[in-house]
Amino acid sequence: MPPIDSYLLLNNLRFHYRDWGGAGRPMVLLHGLASNVRIWDLVAPRLTEHFRVLALDQRSHGLTDPVDDGYDFPSIVRDLHAFVDTLQLERPVLVGHSWGASTVLHYAVSRPSGPAGVVLVDGGVGEMSSAPGMTWEKAEVLLRPPELDGMPREAFVERAKGFLGDLYSDEVVDMILANFEITADDTIKRRLPIPHHMRIARAIYEQKTSELFVRLRCPALLCPAVPPPPRDERSEQFLARKREGVAHAEQANPLVRTLWFDDTVHDVPLHRPAELARAIADFGFEIADLEQSKSKI
Repeated sequence: MPPIDSYLLLNNLRFHYRDWGGAGRPMVLLHGLASNVRIWDLVAPRLTEHFRVLALDQRSHGLTDPVDDGYDFPSIVRDLHAFVDTLQLERPVLVGHSWGASTVLHYAVSRPSGPAGVVLVDGGVGEMSSAPGMTWEKAEVLLRPPELDGMPREAFVERAKGFLGDLYSDEVVDMILANFEITADDTIKRRLPIPHHMRIARAIYEQKTSELFVRLRCPALLCPAVPPPPRDERSEQFLARKREGVAHAEQANPLVRTLWFDDTVHDVPLHRPAELARAIADFGFEIADLEQSKSKI
Protein backbone atom coordinates (compact mmCIF):
# COMPACT_ATOMS: atom_id res chain seq x y z
CA MET A 1 0.00 0.00 0.00
CA PRO A 2 1.32 3.48 -0.87
CA PRO A 3 1.68 5.98 1.98
CA ILE A 4 -1.06 8.49 2.70
CA ASP A 5 -0.20 12.22 2.75
CA SER A 6 -2.27 14.21 5.24
CA TYR A 7 -2.32 17.56 7.03
CA LEU A 8 -2.94 18.74 10.59
CA LEU A 9 -3.37 22.22 12.04
CA LEU A 10 -0.85 22.45 14.88
CA ASN A 11 0.30 25.61 16.67
CA ASN A 12 -1.51 27.73 14.06
CA LEU A 13 0.37 26.11 11.17
CA ARG A 14 -0.71 23.48 8.68
CA PHE A 15 1.70 20.56 9.02
CA HIS A 16 2.12 17.88 6.38
CA TYR A 17 2.85 14.30 7.35
CA ARG A 18 3.17 10.98 5.58
CA ASP A 19 1.56 7.85 7.03
CA TRP A 20 2.74 4.44 5.87
CA GLY A 21 0.29 2.64 8.17
CA GLY A 22 1.40 -0.56 9.81
CA ALA A 23 0.60 -2.31 13.05
CA GLY A 24 2.11 -2.00 16.50
CA ARG A 25 3.84 0.77 18.42
CA PRO A 26 3.81 4.16 16.70
CA MET A 27 7.09 5.36 15.23
CA VAL A 28 7.63 8.98 14.18
CA LEU A 29 10.41 9.81 11.73
CA LEU A 30 11.91 13.31 11.53
CA HIS A 31 14.03 14.60 8.66
CA GLY A 32 17.06 16.84 8.89
CA LEU A 33 17.70 20.49 8.10
CA ALA A 34 16.42 21.58 4.66
CA SER A 35 15.11 18.06 4.03
CA ASN A 36 11.57 16.59 4.05
CA VAL A 37 9.55 13.46 4.86
CA ARG A 38 10.52 11.77 1.63
CA ILE A 39 14.03 11.02 2.87
CA TRP A 40 12.33 8.15 4.74
CA ASP A 41 10.67 6.64 1.64
CA LEU A 42 13.20 3.79 1.45
CA VAL A 43 13.21 3.08 5.19
CA ALA A 44 9.60 3.45 6.34
CA PRO A 45 8.01 0.62 4.27
CA ARG A 46 10.49 -1.83 5.83
CA LEU A 47 9.17 -0.99 9.32
CA THR A 48 5.42 -1.32 8.83
CA GLU A 49 5.20 -5.05 9.58
CA HIS A 50 5.74 -4.34 13.27
CA PHE A 51 5.18 -0.57 13.74
CA ARG A 52 2.80 2.16 12.70
CA VAL A 53 5.09 4.51 10.81
CA LEU A 54 4.64 8.24 10.24
CA ALA A 55 6.96 11.07 9.19
CA LEU A 56 6.43 14.78 9.83
CA ASP A 57 7.51 17.73 7.70
CA GLN A 58 8.84 20.22 10.24
CA ARG A 59 7.92 23.90 10.02
CA SER A 60 8.90 25.53 6.71
CA HIS A 61 10.04 22.16 5.37
CA GLY A 62 8.46 19.99 2.71
CA LEU A 63 4.74 20.66 2.36
CA THR A 64 4.30 22.17 5.84
CA ASP A 65 3.44 25.87 5.98
CA PRO A 66 6.30 28.37 5.83
CA VAL A 67 6.69 30.64 8.84
CA ASP A 68 9.05 33.43 9.88
CA ASP A 69 9.77 32.32 13.43
CA GLY A 70 9.93 29.36 15.81
CA TYR A 71 13.26 27.88 14.79
CA ASP A 72 14.54 27.38 18.34
CA PHE A 73 14.40 23.91 19.87
CA PRO A 74 11.60 24.69 22.38
CA SER A 75 9.32 25.72 19.49
CA ILE A 76 10.28 22.73 17.35
CA VAL A 77 9.67 20.40 20.30
CA ARG A 78 6.22 21.95 20.81
CA ASP A 79 5.42 21.17 17.17
CA LEU A 80 6.42 17.55 17.61
CA HIS A 81 4.49 17.23 20.85
CA ALA A 82 1.38 18.71 19.23
CA PHE A 83 1.68 16.14 16.44
CA VAL A 84 2.11 13.20 18.84
CA ASP A 85 -0.66 14.46 21.13
CA THR A 86 -3.18 15.22 18.37
CA LEU A 87 -2.79 11.78 16.80
CA GLN A 88 -2.77 10.18 20.28
CA LEU A 89 0.44 8.31 19.62
CA GLU A 90 1.17 6.56 22.91
CA ARG A 91 4.80 6.01 23.89
CA PRO A 92 6.17 6.31 20.35
CA VAL A 93 9.69 5.56 19.23
CA LEU A 94 11.07 8.81 17.81
CA VAL A 95 13.64 8.59 15.03
CA GLY A 96 15.51 11.67 13.84
CA HIS A 97 18.10 12.23 11.15
CA SER A 98 20.68 15.01 11.52
CA TRP A 99 18.81 18.08 12.87
CA GLY A 100 15.86 15.74 13.44
CA ALA A 101 18.09 13.72 15.78
CA SER A 102 18.68 16.86 17.84
CA THR A 103 14.93 17.48 17.88
CA VAL A 104 14.02 14.03 19.24
CA LEU A 105 16.79 14.30 21.85
CA HIS A 106 15.46 17.65 23.06
CA TYR A 107 11.92 16.24 23.03
CA ALA A 108 12.88 13.20 25.11
CA VAL A 109 14.66 15.36 27.69
CA SER A 110 11.86 17.91 27.96
CA ARG A 111 9.11 15.27 28.07
CA PRO A 112 10.67 12.24 29.79
CA SER A 113 7.40 10.32 30.04
CA GLY A 114 6.67 10.77 26.33
CA PRO A 115 8.77 8.57 24.04
CA ALA A 116 9.54 4.92 24.65
CA GLY A 117 12.93 5.45 23.03
CA VAL A 118 14.81 7.61 20.54
CA VAL A 119 17.03 6.85 17.57
CA LEU A 120 19.56 9.49 16.54
CA VAL A 121 20.73 8.96 12.95
CA ASP A 122 24.04 10.75 12.33
CA GLY A 123 23.13 13.74 14.44
CA GLY A 124 22.38 14.97 17.93
CA VAL A 125 25.79 14.18 19.44
CA GLY A 126 27.89 17.12 18.31
CA GLU A 127 28.68 20.22 20.32
CA MET A 128 30.15 22.45 17.66
CA SER A 129 30.59 25.46 19.92
CA SER A 130 33.00 23.42 22.06
CA ALA A 131 35.40 22.67 19.19
CA PRO A 132 38.84 24.27 19.74
CA GLY A 133 38.97 27.76 18.26
CA MET A 134 35.40 27.61 16.99
CA THR A 135 33.25 30.73 16.97
CA TRP A 136 29.82 31.35 15.51
CA GLU A 137 31.43 33.56 12.84
CA LYS A 138 33.53 30.59 11.67
CA ALA A 139 30.66 28.14 12.00
CA GLU A 140 28.34 30.42 10.07
CA VAL A 141 30.60 30.18 7.03
CA LEU A 142 30.91 26.39 7.33
CA LEU A 143 27.18 25.82 7.80
CA ARG A 144 25.81 28.19 5.16
CA PRO A 145 24.20 26.23 2.30
CA PRO A 146 24.88 27.03 -1.37
CA GLU A 147 22.76 29.53 -3.27
CA LEU A 148 20.53 27.41 -5.49
CA ASP A 149 17.40 29.52 -6.01
CA GLY A 150 16.81 30.14 -9.69
CA MET A 151 18.84 27.14 -10.89
CA PRO A 152 17.09 25.28 -13.74
CA ARG A 153 15.68 22.00 -12.50
CA GLU A 154 17.54 19.99 -15.15
CA ALA A 155 20.83 21.63 -14.20
CA PHE A 156 20.23 20.68 -10.59
CA VAL A 157 19.45 17.10 -11.58
CA GLU A 158 22.73 16.93 -13.50
CA ARG A 159 24.58 18.28 -10.47
CA ALA A 160 22.79 15.69 -8.30
CA LYS A 161 24.05 12.89 -10.54
CA GLY A 162 27.56 14.05 -9.74
CA PHE A 163 27.32 14.29 -5.97
CA LEU A 164 25.09 11.23 -5.55
CA GLY A 165 27.37 8.90 -7.50
CA ASP A 166 26.26 5.28 -6.95
CA LEU A 167 23.30 6.51 -4.90
CA TYR A 168 21.72 8.11 -7.96
CA SER A 169 18.29 6.96 -9.10
CA ASP A 170 15.26 8.80 -10.39
CA GLU A 171 13.49 8.03 -7.11
CA VAL A 172 16.28 9.50 -4.99
CA VAL A 173 16.40 12.64 -7.14
CA ASP A 174 12.64 13.05 -6.73
CA MET A 175 13.09 12.76 -2.97
CA ILE A 176 15.73 15.50 -3.03
CA LEU A 177 13.72 17.73 -5.38
CA ALA A 178 10.93 17.65 -2.78
CA ASN A 179 13.16 20.00 -0.75
CA PHE A 180 12.41 22.67 -3.34
CA GLU A 181 9.49 24.41 -4.96
CA ILE A 182 9.57 24.00 -8.73
CA THR A 183 8.59 27.39 -10.14
CA ALA A 184 6.62 28.14 -13.30
CA ASP A 185 9.83 28.59 -15.31
CA ASP A 186 11.10 25.15 -14.20
CA THR A 187 13.70 26.50 -11.81
CA ILE A 188 14.13 25.50 -8.16
CA LYS A 189 13.48 27.57 -5.06
CA ARG A 190 14.32 26.55 -1.50
CA ARG A 191 11.29 25.82 0.64
CA LEU A 192 13.40 26.87 3.63
CA PRO A 193 15.00 30.25 2.86
CA ILE A 194 18.67 30.60 3.78
CA PRO A 195 18.08 33.16 6.58
CA HIS A 196 15.72 30.69 8.30
CA HIS A 197 18.13 27.85 7.59
CA MET A 198 20.85 29.77 9.39
CA ARG A 199 18.64 30.37 12.45
CA ILE A 200 18.27 26.61 12.80
CA ALA A 201 21.99 26.19 12.23
CA ARG A 202 22.64 28.67 15.06
CA ALA A 203 20.35 26.66 17.38
CA ILE A 204 22.28 23.49 16.48
CA TYR A 205 25.58 25.28 17.06
CA GLU A 206 24.49 26.46 20.52
CA GLN A 207 22.98 23.20 21.78
CA LYS A 208 24.80 21.52 24.67
CA THR A 209 24.34 17.82 23.99
CA SER A 210 26.69 17.00 26.88
CA GLU A 211 24.03 18.34 29.24
CA LEU A 212 21.13 16.69 27.43
CA PHE A 213 22.37 13.11 27.53
CA VAL A 214 22.83 13.29 31.29
CA ARG A 215 19.12 14.12 31.62
CA LEU A 216 17.84 11.50 29.16
CA ARG A 217 15.49 8.96 30.77
CA CYS A 218 14.61 6.64 27.89
CA PRO A 219 16.73 4.23 25.83
CA ALA A 220 18.62 5.80 22.94
CA LEU A 221 20.24 4.26 19.89
CA LEU A 222 22.91 6.32 18.15
CA CYS A 223 23.49 5.54 14.47
CA PRO A 224 26.47 7.70 13.45
CA ALA A 225 27.99 7.43 9.98
CA VAL A 226 31.67 7.05 9.14
CA PRO A 227 32.11 8.53 5.66
CA PRO A 228 33.92 6.39 3.12
CA PRO A 229 37.52 7.22 2.18
CA PRO A 230 39.22 9.23 0.91
CA ARG A 231 38.64 11.82 3.65
CA ASP A 232 40.34 15.20 3.72
CA GLU A 233 41.73 16.83 6.87
CA ARG A 234 38.51 18.70 7.60
CA SER A 235 36.46 15.49 7.29
CA GLU A 236 38.85 13.66 9.61
CA GLN A 237 38.57 16.43 12.20
CA PHE A 238 34.78 16.35 11.97
CA LEU A 239 34.78 12.56 12.38
CA ALA A 240 37.08 12.83 15.40
CA ARG A 241 34.68 15.28 17.06
CA LYS A 242 31.79 12.96 16.24
CA ARG A 243 33.57 10.04 17.91
CA GLU A 244 34.21 12.22 20.97
CA GLY A 245 30.53 13.19 21.11
CA VAL A 246 29.40 9.58 20.86
CA ALA A 247 31.86 8.48 23.55
CA HIS A 248 30.65 11.24 25.86
CA ALA A 249 27.00 10.29 25.32
CA GLU A 250 27.76 6.65 26.15
CA GLN A 251 29.70 7.62 29.26
CA ALA A 252 27.04 10.10 30.40
CA ASN A 253 24.12 7.67 30.27
CA PRO A 254 23.90 3.86 30.45
CA LEU A 255 20.70 3.99 28.39
CA VAL A 256 22.70 5.03 25.33
CA ARG A 257 24.21 2.53 22.93
CA THR A 258 25.74 2.99 19.49
CA LEU A 259 25.69 1.22 16.15
CA TRP A 260 28.24 2.71 13.76
CA PHE A 261 27.49 2.79 10.03
CA ASP A 262 30.88 2.46 8.37
CA ASP A 263 31.59 3.69 4.85
CA THR A 264 28.28 5.55 4.84
CA VAL A 265 27.43 9.09 3.80
CA HIS A 266 25.55 11.47 6.07
CA ASP A 267 22.21 10.65 4.43
CA VAL A 268 22.07 7.18 5.96
CA PRO A 269 18.34 6.73 5.07
CA LEU A 270 19.31 6.98 1.39
CA HIS A 271 22.61 5.08 1.49
CA ARG A 272 21.80 2.22 3.89
CA PRO A 273 17.98 2.01 4.10
CA ALA A 274 17.75 -1.73 4.72
CA GLU A 275 20.43 -1.77 7.42
CA LEU A 276 19.01 1.32 9.08
CA ALA A 277 15.48 -0.08 9.09
CA ARG A 278 16.76 -3.30 10.63
CA ALA A 279 18.59 -1.40 13.36
CA ILE A 280 15.53 0.72 14.16
CA ALA A 281 13.25 -2.33 14.24
CA ASP A 282 15.62 -4.28 16.49
CA PHE A 283 15.76 -1.31 18.84
CA GLY A 284 11.96 -1.21 18.93
CA PHE A 285 11.86 -4.92 19.79
CA GLU A 286 14.40 -4.38 22.57
CA ILE A 287 12.24 -1.64 24.07
CA ALA A 288 9.21 -3.92 24.01
CA ASP A 289 11.17 -6.71 25.72
CA LEU A 290 12.42 -4.29 28.36
CA GLU A 291 8.92 -3.00 29.07
CA GLN A 292 7.59 -6.55 29.32
CA SER A 293 10.32 -7.49 31.78
CA LYS A 294 9.55 -4.47 33.93
CA SER A 295 5.83 -5.29 33.96
CA LYS A 296 6.61 -8.70 35.51
CA ILE A 297 8.55 -7.22 38.40
